[in-house]
Amino acid sequence: MRWFDHEIIAHGRLPLLCFLLGFLSGFLLIRVSVRLIRAQVKWWPGNITPGGQHIHHVVFGIVLMLVSGISLIAVFEDGTRETGAVLAALFGIGAALVLDEFALIFYLKDVYWSEQGRTSVDAVFVAVAGTGLLLLGFHPLELLDVTDIRRDPDPLVRAGFVTLAFVHLGLCAVVLLKGKIWTGLIGLFFVPILLLGSLRLSRPGAPWARWRYTTRPKKMERALRRERTIRRPAIRAKIYVQDLVAGKPNLDHVVSATEEELDRTVQAAPRPLDGAQVNVIS
Repeated sequence: MRWFDHEIIAHGRLPLLCFLLGFLSGFLLIRVSVRLIRAQVKWWPGNITPGGQHIHHVVFGIVLMLVSGISLIAVFEDGTRETGAVLAALFGIGAALVLDEFALIFYLKDVYWSEQGRTSVDAVFVAVAGTGLLLLGFHPLELLDVTDIRRDPDPLVRAGFVTLAFVHLGLCAVVLLKGKIWTGLIGLFFVPILLLGSLRLSRPGAPWARWRYTTRPKKMERALRRERTIRRPAIRAKIYVQDLVAGKPNLDHVVSATEEELDRTVQAAPRPLDGAQVNVIS
């Protein structure tokens, strides 16, 4: 209880905690619901289909986010802490409903139970990881502390803070161009991870590899070999967790799906088109 008061209440993180709890609750509940609907359990309400039109739960999520978000803005100045916490939890539930069908929004078609539907689970993992880090007190671009910059009258110190922040963002951009999304996300909170990610080999299909490795076959081969070796256990674990969330896990499916994903995703990036090729195509 002392930890809760000191780390959560004292630092104003109660709404963030309620958002995370609401998000996790909403995601778990909607996943249970869709599985019961798919199993055609008689005592569980089915899909909402007025006039034969299936209303996806992303619609309810957007409405809930809109209502709770506007309410949070409306009570920002004079609302109580409890009110903010409740509205944050409702916003989290709405966000869970939206991200659970992120693949539908991204692909603009119903791919909920297909391989492409796993994109929704990835989006949920990213949201939970980012919120968890914020809740633990980590902040992206912590070097760019606006309060400290304003308090320090020395313009050189201010310029130093801003320069470090831009370096931080630059390293993050390099890591993302190397195709390392998770490294870039976590690196926003931990600069050493960004440094390591920016120095290591790029993923072979990333823009960085396309620009830098297509004329260096040995480096591309190293990147391909490293990608398959290092990513195999991570992909297996990811698919197992995704199967656990999305349906019944099966070890044989995990092994075969891992190799299929490696064959599909671990590919050398094509060489960038030169000026002559661009002119011919255009």
